[in-house]
Amino acid sequence: MTVTTELNVSELLEKASAKTGLSDFGDDWFREPLDVLVHSLNTEAALSPLGYELTKHRLTALLADRLRLRALQRAEPSVLDVEVRVAAEICGLPRTGSTLLHRLLSASPQVTSTLSWEVAYPLPFPGEGPDAERRKRRAQERMRVFSQLSPDFGDLHTVVWDGPEEDVILLDRTFVSMSFDSFYWVPAYGDWLRSADQRPAYRELREWLQVLQWQNPGRSLPWVLKSPHHLTAVDTVLAEFPACKIVMTHRSPVNAVPSYASMVRAMSSQYSDNADPVLIGRYWSRRFADTLQDFATARADRPDRFVDVRFADTVSKPLEVARQVLDALGLPAGPADDAAFEAYLEQNRTERHGSHSYAPEDFGLSEDQLRRDFAFYSEVYL
Repeated sequence: MTVTTELNVSELLEKASAKTGLSDFGDDWFREPLDVLVHSLNTEAALSPLGYELTKHRLTALLADRLRLRALQRAEPSVLDVEVRVAAEICGLPRTGSTLLHRLLSASPQVTSTLSWEVAYPLPFPGEGPDAERRKRRAQERMRVFSQLSPDFGDLHTVVWDGPEEDVILLDRTFVSMSFDSFYWVPAYGDWLRSADQRPAYRELREWLQVLQWQNPGRSLPWVLKSPHHLTAVDTVLAEFPACKIVMTHRSPVNAVPSYASMVRAMSSQYSDNADPVLIGRYWSRRFADTLQDFATARADRPDRFVDVRFADTVSKPLEVARQVLDALGLPAGPADDAAFEAYLEQNRTERHGSHSYAPEDFGLSEDQLRRDFAFYSEVYL
C-alpha cells in the first residue's frame, strides 16, 4: 500500500520547533535541498504507511538537530573555534572495501573517526553527562529496530553501534546526502544532488566535527572519515579540508554496482512496498558512471591529493595496505599501529558476515554492459 498523504515542509519545520522549543535554524540555505527532497519523496518514493511515518519522524529529528546545533553554538561560542584536521576521506564506489579499510585505519592510535552512536546522536541530551550513556543506549535501541525492519541487512553490511561509521550521516542534517537516494526511490533528488553546490553542506560538516571534538577536549587527532558520497563533491572536500587526501578504493564495477543495488533494494524496502530492482540497478549504474566521469576531471587538477587502494589488496593483505595508507597520509605506522590493526582484524572475524548473493541480471544489468559503461574507469584503475 502507498500512502496518499504528502509530507509538508512547513509542518516538518513546525514540528521540529515544537519538539525542541527552538526556532532559529540558522542560514536557510538548507531549504532548497529539503524542498527538493520532500518533493521527490511525495512524487516518486511510493512510501508505505510505515515508511511515511518513519520518514516524517526522521526528517523532523534532522531538523531538530539543526535547531539544537545553532542553540549550542550560541550558548558555547568556543565550539566554533575548535580546530578540525581531516587527514583522509575514504571514498570510492560502495562495496569496494572502503568499510574494512576505514575500520582498520580507525583502529590506529594516530587518528580518530566518527562512531556510529555519535553520528546518530551528535548533540548531548539535556542533563547528560560526558559519558553520553543515554545516547549510546538510544543508539543500541535504534540498531535493534533497524535490524527488525531489515533482517537481511546484516548480511550486506555489518554495523556496530560503537564502531566507526560514515560521516555522511552527519551530512544528512544538511539534506545534501547520498543517504536519501539510497534509502528511497528519489531519482529527481539524486540528479539534483550531483549538480548542487555542496559547499554549505561541507562547511556544516566541519561544524559537526567541531561539536564532536568540543565534547571531548582530548580528541585532537586528525580525522579519518569515509563515505562514497564524497565522490559527488571531491573539489569541495579538498577545498574545505586543505590537509585532507582522498583515499580512493577500487573494485570492478561489474561486482560493485549490482552489489550496491542489492543493498539499496534491502534498505528501500523498509520504506516502500514497490522497490523495483531493475529501476534501482539502472539508476545506480548511470549515477556511478556519471560520478566517476566527474571525479576523473577533479582528480586531474590535484593528483597529489589522492591515494589509490585496490579491493583485492585490502582483502588479501589488509595490514600492508593500512600501513601504506598511513604512510601516504604522513602518519608512518609503528608497532602500536600494527598491534591495533591486528586487534581489529581479530574482532572483525567475530562479527557477523553473512552470504550475499546477487547477479547483474537481477537488477536489469549485464556484465557486458557494465564493462562497456565503466571501461573509462577500469582501464585506468584496475
